[in-house]
Amino acid sequence: MTREDAWPPLPLAEWQPTLDTLHMWTQMAGKVRLALAPHVNHWWQVPLYVSARGLTTSAIPVRGGNFEIEFDFVAHELRITTSWDQKCSMPLAPQSVAEFYEKFMRLLDSAGISVKIWPMPVEVPNPIRFDQDTVHASYDPAYANRCWRVLSSVDAVLKEFRCGFIGKASPVHFFWGSFDLAATRFSGRRAPERPGADRMTREAYSHEVISAGWWPGGGDIKEPMFYAYAVPEPGGFREATVRPPQAFYHAQLGEFLLPYEAVRTAANPRETLLEFLQSTYEAGANLGQWDRAALERA
Repeated sequence: MTREDAWPPLPLAEWQPTLDTLHMWTQMAGKVRLALAPHVNHWWQVPLYVSARGLTTSAIPVRGGNFEIEFDFVAHELRITTSWDQKCSMPLAPQSVAEFYEKFMRLLDSAGISVKIWPMPVEVPNPIRFDQDTVHASYDPAYANRCWRVLSSVDAVLKEFRCGFIGKASPVHFFWGSFDLAATRFSGRRAPERPGADRMTREAYSHEVISAGWWPGGGDIKEPMFYAYAVPEPGGFREATVRPPQAFYHAQLGEFLLPYEAVRTAANPRETLLEFLQSTYEAGANLGQWDRAALERA
């Protein structure tokens, strides 16, 4: 595989309509997992995961068995596979969110899966109910495949980075609410209370964390970005020197950012990304006085 295959260009402006539609489709699958999977600390039962061909819910328990929903961005289809040997699929092709929602719920029913989900998208401006959304209806298979290839490459580096940490750490998650891929490390200490925070935020940040990941961009951020942040943010974190030189602190987001393009075009994208992950972690851990000797592999 060439570097262009593993780290393809993904200019936000060129695939924004597909991204917006795909964001809604992945939220439907995520909401099914949310409805049926047992609750896990920090809402870790909710995300999707990068698979060999796309994104998957992983196995979801139901009726004494389990089933899996997978977006295949190679064959461009959505598949439902069950432990009772029921298989069904539908094509990923240009269609409105409302059309996709109707077909998706029918597909679940045909697989013998009864589930009710809240049909309102989350973490997006001006949300439209899935069953009423005829605005988002784009699907460019080439860009969907590119996005999956980026996620696959980032997933591999985040998993490699995770190996050096022996404290509590999350799996590498795809969060369908914000459409980002992330991995989180924990100091082991409780975090300060967050007055007024919603239930999900209180649970997600109940303990001190340093988190990093990748996001395709949106809003004021017009290109894909790697990010890293610490909660609570220790004093001096935003002034810390991190690597590579293209990384910078974004005051409005409260995160260090590194343009995906800087990694993609680097002589060694893997090493460049690891440099960003390690330097931002060290800044947060050192300034936050984490017990690094106890948390890191010698």
